[in-house]
Amino acid sequence: MVEFREMLRGLDELGLSRDEFAIFGSGPLGIRGIRESADVDIIVRPEVWDRLCGKYAREKDFLIRVGDVEVYKNWDIWFDDMDALIDDADVIEGYRFVKLKYVLDWKKGNGREKDLRDVALIEAYLKR
Repeated sequence: MVEFREMLRGLDELGLSRDEFAIFGSGPLGIRGIRESADVDIIVRPEVWDRLCGKYAREKDFLIRVGDVEVYKNWDIWFDDMDALIDDADVIEGYRFVKLKYVLDWKKGNGREKDLRDVALIEAYLKR
């Protein structure tokens, strides 16, 4: 598996300013060593989404995949203000990562088996 920090370098190839996106999904877990992450999921500001749609093909109405990076238009079901999530993100090694409390809420809401495993890992990490 490609090391998570190597995958982060793929973000730089998108040509985005680091204040235009935040890493979510398993990325906030991967950067903290909570568990490995197989890809990099990012949310972007609305104007950035529009710009990227002019450059890359959309896989779905809300998803653009570029190498190991999945770019999401939104995180709609749980959070409706991408700017707020990005602005409030933790900055680690120069990249913005959605706060673990939001990832925890999202994973609890999903309720999938893999998400529930992550819930336990995040809760144990936060108790340290």
